[in-house]
Parts: sequence; C-alpha cells; structure tokens
Amino acid sequence: MALITGLTSALSGMHAAQTQISLVSNNLANVDTEGYTRKTVQQLSNVVAGFGVGVKLANADRKVDQSLLRSYLTANSLDGNLDRTYDYLSKMDNLIGSPSNGNSIATDVANMQSSFETLATDVTSSANRYSLVSDAASLASRLNTLSKEIQSLRGDADLQIQEICNTINTKLDTISNLNNQIVKYRALGYDGAADLEDQRDEALKSISNYIDISYYTRDNGEIVIQTTGGVSLLDREAHRLEHSAVARAATDISYANGNINGIMVDGVDITNTVKNGQIKGLIDVRDNILPSMQTQLDELAGVMKDALNDIHNQGVSYPGVVIGYEGTRSFINPNVQTVSISGGDVRFSIFDTAGEQVATASLLGDLKFNNTNRTVSDLVQTMHNWVHQNLPNASVSLNENGRVSIDVGDSSYYLTIMDTQTSTIGSAQTSVTVSLDNNQDDVADRNFSGFSSFLGINDLFVTSTKDYIYESNVMGANSNLGIKSPITLNIATTTLNAELVLSAGDTLQSIVNKINDDDVLKTEIKASLVPNGNGYMLQLVNSSGEQMEISEKAQVLPSGETGITGFLSRIGLGVSHCNTASNIQVREDIRVNPNLLSVGSPEFNVNTGKYNLNDGNNNVANKMAKVFADEQTFGQSGSLSKVTTTLADYASTFVGNIASRTNASSTDKEYQDGLVSSLANKQALNSGVDSDEELANLIVYQQSYAACAQVWSATRELVDILFNAL
Repeated sequence: MALITGLTSALSGMHAAQTQISLVSNNLANVDTEGYTRKTVQQLSNVVAGFGVGVKLANADRKVDQSLLRSYLTANSLDGNLDRTYDYLSKMDNLIGSPSNGNSIATDVANMQSSFETLATDVTSSANRYSLVSDAASLASRLNTLSKEIQSLRGDADLQIQEICNTINTKLDTISNLNNQIVKYRALGYDGAADLEDQRDEALKSISNYIDISYYTRDNGEIVIQTTGGVSLLDREAHRLEHSAVARAATDISYANGNINGIMVDGVDITNTVKNGQIKGLIDVRDNILPSMQTQLDELAGVMKDALNDIHNQGVSYPGVVIGYEGTRSFINPNVQTVSISGGDVRFSIFDTAGEQVATASLLGDLKFNNTNRTVSDLVQTMHNWVHQNLPNASVSLNENGRVSIDVGDSSYYLTIMDTQTSTIGSAQTSVTVSLDNNQDDVADRNFSGFSSFLGINDLFVTSTKDYIYESNVMGANSNLGIKSPITLNIATTTLNAELVLSAGDTLQSIVNKINDDDVLKTEIKASLVPNGNGYMLQLVNSSGEQMEISEKAQVLPSGETGITGFLSRIGLGVSHCNTASNIQVREDIRVNPNLLSVGSPEFNVNTGKYNLNDGNNNVANKMAKVFADEQTFGQSGSLSKVTTTLADYASTFVGNIASRTNASSTDKEYQDGLVSSLANKQALNSGVDSDEELANLIVYQQSYAACAQVWSATRELVDILFNAL
C-alpha cells in the first residue's frame, strides 16, 4: 500500500510541477502583453483519510493590488477630464491668437482705435473713412467668426459626449459578458478565470478615463460598477448611458435652459452627478469654459457697440446723404408705451446739400410734445407732421417690427436730430434722458441717454437680434434677494402681457420655478439659471426671439408713496449682450459708402442765427476716438469679474486670460499624465511578470519535476520487483 501511495504522490508532484512550468511559460510569453498580470497557483498538500497522497493545485490566481488599481482608476478619470479641457482650450488659444504676435482680437480693437484717432485728425479724407470702416468691419467679422467657432466647438463637445456614451455602453456590455464567464468558470472550477479578470480590468480602466467610477466584487467573482456619484452602471446587467447631441449650438442654447439634452441612465439625468473623466471635461467645456469665453466676447462687442452708437447718433453724415433711416429699437405696443424727455430738448433740422439750414424745430419747445402720457405712437406722429410739413415726400412711421422708420424722400436734403440743453436755438449740444414707461403707471421702466440713440436711427454697429434676452447680475442660486413685501413684475411681448408676483424669501431659483410653472408665462418665456463664474445669472428668454419688456409695477410703498422698489436694478436684471458678438455688423449702407459716417454735428452761426453743416467738423469723430481712451464698465463675464477699463485693455485681458488658462491646463495635464504613468508602472512592478523571477521559478519546478520523476521510477521498480516475487 505504501508503494502505491508513493507512486501516487510522485505522480501528483510531477503533474503539479508540469502545471507550474506551463504557468511560468505562459507568464514569460505574456511579459509584454498590456494588462496581463502574473499568474500563480497555490500548491496544497493532498490528504485522503488522514494520509498524505501527494499535492494538489488550486485554480490559477492573479497578483493584483486592488487598492493600487482603485488609485489608478481615480487618477485616470481626472486625466481624461484634463485631457479634454486642454484639447479645447488649446483650440481656442489658436483661434484667439497670441498676445505677443499681433494676430489676436486685442490687435483688431487696437487697429480700430488707431483708425478712429486718424479719422479725427482729418475727417475730410476719404482714405481715413474707408480705413476706419474696413477696420470696423474686420473687427466685427472677427467677433462673428470667433463666436461661430466657439459654438462649433460646443457642438463638437456635445457630439463627443454622445460618442463616449456609446463607447462606455460597449465597454459595459463587454464587462457584463466577462462577469458571466468568470462566475461560470469559478463555479465549475475551470482554468482561465484569471485571464478573463485581466480583460475585465482593462475594460474597467478604459471606462474610468471616460467617466469617474467605483466598483466592488461579489463573492461569486462578478463586479458591480457605479459612478462616484452613486449611479449604477453595471449590476448583473448594464445600465446604458443615453445622450442625443444637439443639432446646432448657439449662444442662447444651453443645458441650463433645457435646450441641450442631459446624459440619461434609466430615464434619470445624471449630467450634474458626473465628477470626472472625459465626459466631465466635455461638460465643463460645453457649459462653462466656452460659454464663459462667449459671454466675454459678447460683453466686449456689446459695450463697444453701445458706446460708439451713442456718439455716432449725435452726428450727421455730411457730405454723404442718408435718405432713409430705420431705428434698431422695437416697440411692442407703441399705442400704450409712453415716453418722456428730461435734461434738455431735442432739435430736428433740415439742411440742403450746401449744408445750409432749411428748417429747424425743438420737440418740446416748438412742437409742444407734452411729456405727460404721450405714447410712442404720439411721438412718431409728431415727428412725421413736422418732417412732412417741410419735406412733402418725407415720412416718419413705425414699421412692422415696431421700429421707427424715417424716409427723407429727397436726396437733396439732410435730416439731423440733435439733443440740446434747452429749447432755445443755438443751445449747446448735450444728451437728454429718454424714459420709457411700458405699462402707463407713471414710473419709468427704462432710461436711455440720447434721443436718436434711444430710437437707434443712426447706429454705426447693428445686430439682427431684438431685446429678447434678459440677464441678472451673478449671484448664488438661493441668495437672499432682499424682497420684504410682494413685488409685481410685468413681462410683456408683442403677444403676451402677464404679471409675476414675487414674495419675501424668493430666490433666483424660486423665480425660475415660478415662471416655468406659470401656465401663461411658460407659453413664451423660458427662465433658467445660467452658470457664470462662481455663481449664476437669472436668464429670461422670449422663445419667439421677439422684443420683450420687463418692468416693475408701481405700488404703494411702505413710505406711503407710490413707486417701485428698484428690485430690477438691485439684481441687475436687464437686456443681455448675449448674441451680440455673433451677429454684430457695421451698418450696411455705411459699409458700402463710408461717407455716411457721422463725424460732426450741426454748428450754430451766431451771426445768422442758423445752423449749418461743415464737412470739416470733427467733434463727433473726436468723441468716438475718445471712447477708446475712456474707461468703460464691463459686467462680470465668466471668469472675468466686473471691471472698469478701456476697450483695448479688456480685449487684452480676454486674450491673456485664455492664454493663461491654456498654459495652466497644459501644466495640470502634464502632471496628471505623469501620475497616471507612475501608477501604471507601480502596477506593472506589483502585478506584472518579472522575467528573472519566472526563470528562477522555472528551474525550481524543473528540478521538482525531475525529483518526482526519479521517485516515481524508483518506486515503480520496487513495485515491479514485488510483483515478480509474487
């Protein structure tokens, strides 16, 4: 019996050594295989009925440090995030141009400033006029192009999110299949489960670069995968990520206002729970980084447009003749909206081609326009009556867009509009204040500087959009807005006139909820909180793209007086510059004929007691050049705080900020790449195959096999002798 046991033990030892040699050979063969981990087999004593009968082997196992693997997954997720962020920042950096090489948007602003300064020195020079219009058109085109590219990149980022979701789903299906095989192999005692686990780890690593994940392993060998935000991605079956990319990205299209789809898992939007990975980087690019740059461009374009238009409206295009003007301000209900003028008067004058005065009248003094409850329609009719009286072919009207349209009707005459300190002819030029009351409660809802600028009838820069987007200052979503008693807001469009009552304790978020839940308002108005820097802006959008007016309704205040609380001013809710950079243009007729630039205003001749036009008058050109030297106020835009500075400095700050962020992103990415590489190397040292160690083990197993073989041979000879003796 002992001899038989010896044979069995020797044979089991030979089999064990043979298996170990095969395992070592497989390890050596996969020494350069990515993701392969060293396989080992535990050798155990085989005991039957209390007697040792050789050895037995457990299933092949892997040498894997799970803690190190989890550290790698975390680092790999951040690396994916930083990789996408840097990718898009570097693209924007290339589009914007370098601060040092003279090809940035800041250079375009500086060129236009120089052209205005040159024009002011000689307004009679056609070359100066053409150069200015060319530089202005180039700047507008650059703003348009940059806006288009930003939105294109946002669309690309959203499309990549969709593609990555599909890739993650494929990886989850792979891991699900591997889970099933591993459970089966372990249950049936098959070899190969360890190799399948290697494949599963590689798929897990791949997913971690796309989205932040955590996992745990069940006793049967299968793993369960969740996002670090707690969303289940794989639990026996895959929970698929769904995202439909937006067809077209635009400045007024965002995830915040619901125009961009979320990332869905089992019907639940998980967009805001994603914390890392390429998806998180792309979400930040789409919803924060690129929109921040867009708002900065819009702020630059909007402030520049408003400042220059205010001055350009003070002048006249002499000797170029403008036969027709169309205002850029739309009135939603001109028969209800009232206007009042303070701080001076408005003088209308008609001149012949020689620049001699034909007729003149002041709006308040001569034409007796009463400031009390006079509607926009009344104002237009007053203007028409006077112009038509002096130029029979001329007319002033409101067009189908609710804008003031002036047709001089005769290219032999000039019509000028100039604000003056008093109604007296010859009074010094100034800018009057025009107040617009939308709901006839005798409280000004909006105030404007300059009569012509209020109507927008002689703008230099124009856009195709109306005042359909309102935005507040940047603040916390649940910040205290200081509402102590009910406040009624009136929100009106050409087709809507509704009220919104705000109560004590209301926040930006609760205002959004009230509007979006209101059966009347939600038919046309969309409210949302738009991320901006470290806070949010309340954004109200008229979905039709038409003019919108928001005002606070007058009420009896705690003081006993009738008026408004100033709530809108307090939170800064006003017309947004959104979309300005994307469609700003030099007015078409000026672009075609630079002689239509306003460079001077009518001059009063004390000897004749009349006004005249002088083609050498450069007072308006000087003021426009001074716009670039004067500091302007820019609202908070993304990562740029509210600031008072020059146009050129703001443009330079914008360019420098992108360059700085790109450099910082590059440094972060480089560091994270190194960390991921370091963790991968540690994994390789810990779990990978060491050729020298495997060769040493091979010698041991060969010797073990040889020793067992000798025992088996010797024992067999003894058995043969015994059988022969019997």
